[in-house]
Amino acid sequence: MPPRRVVITGVGAVCALGNDVPTIRRGAVAGRSGAGPVRRFDPEGLGCRIACEVRDFDADSLFGREARKYDIFTQYGCAAADQAVSDSGIDFSKEEAERCGVIAGSGIGGLHEIEKQHLVLLERGPRRVTPHFVPRLMVNALSGQISIRHGLRGVNFVTASACASSSHALGLAFRAVRDGECDVIVSGGAEATITKLAMAGFSNMKAMSTRNDDPERASRPFDRDRNGFVMGEGAGMVVLEALEHARARGATIYGEMKGIGMSADAHHITAPSPDGMGPSQAMRKACADGQVDLERVNYINAHGTSTQLNDAAETRAIRRVFGDHADKLAVSSSKSMIGHLLGASGGLEAVLCALMMRDDVVHPTINYETPDPQCDLDYVPNACREMRIDHLLSNSLGFGGHNVSLLMAKFTG
Repeated sequence: MPPRRVVITGVGAVCALGNDVPTIRRGAVAGRSGAGPVRRFDPEGLGCRIACEVRDFDADSLFGREARKYDIFTQYGCAAADQAVSDSGIDFSKEEAERCGVIAGSGIGGLHEIEKQHLVLLERGPRRVTPHFVPRLMVNALSGQISIRHGLRGVNFVTASACASSSHALGLAFRAVRDGECDVIVSGGAEATITKLAMAGFSNMKAMSTRNDDPERASRPFDRDRNGFVMGEGAGMVVLEALEHARARGATIYGEMKGIGMSADAHHITAPSPDGMGPSQAMRKACADGQVDLERVNYINAHGTSTQLNDAAETRAIRRVFGDHADKLAVSSSKSMIGHLLGASGGLEAVLCALMMRDDVVHPTINYETPDPQCDLDYVPNACREMRIDHLLSNSLGFGGHNVSLLMAKFTG
């Protein structure tokens, strides 16, 4: 079977900007920050006491009694997947179930459940640990529960590669549809790590911003005064579909997935290679995979975490790949508004990229105030920009040295 074209036909998301795509889109276009003081627990004693928390998420109204079977990360993921399926207009009851699958990503999985049940064990004894403990905490509960909800019996698994997790998932889903293994795959990622244990760990390794008195301005990718990321949470899911299958049912198409590039830094477990060699390889591979010349790319959704090392290394990687064309690229970081969703980042950013391709509006990098000589690209500072996006790259760089770049394109028929 020759390679098939793969398109995005549905999107769904939950994050600090809102619990549905239209609300999130309005916030992103407006350049609104989702950051604020941590409310879920008492953050006293933590170096970082701010986060991009999901607000007003009512799992009971969405899932009924099933909600108690899900950790929060699975609740977010299932909510986003339900939105994406609904948005796509697909009726899975009329599809061949074995040709429909789920590939999702999460860096950590059911951390809320692990912390909660560990306290139960210590305070009330082993017999009081819930029998739902293991099914809730499993990272693969994310893809498993989505497949159960929608009756999808094709390929089904979860990728776990830290902050590159859901981009790996999307890339593998793209390949499975392109190569004919499935006709439709729900893909993306979910994460819920705004817990005291996770925040303490990231704070103590000096990865998070300590701008506690000004949370909305704390995430400032590529700005000279950046001092760490702001933790986010939520989920982003898309429906990837073979073009002929989408056309046959009259689906609306957001854009086309064209290629994936993957690489490893082989440098350090948490720090990126300063020369940007790993991300540059991923970007080159993505363009080669999609058979798209570098000069045809005009936007990059950067990993852009707001850490000193990452932003400088990613900038060097972009310059290494694109040379003089780098000065013609628009580059922005969604994390300036939604925070860093760790393993869910690529999934949510794929949703945002699909919206940007459809609307020809590039979301900004907010809080960009003071240029850094090490970061010398056009970061679309502080306000959205109307421009046609023909081809874009979405980058995800994870602890462990994992690099993924996804190539997407405006659908032109």
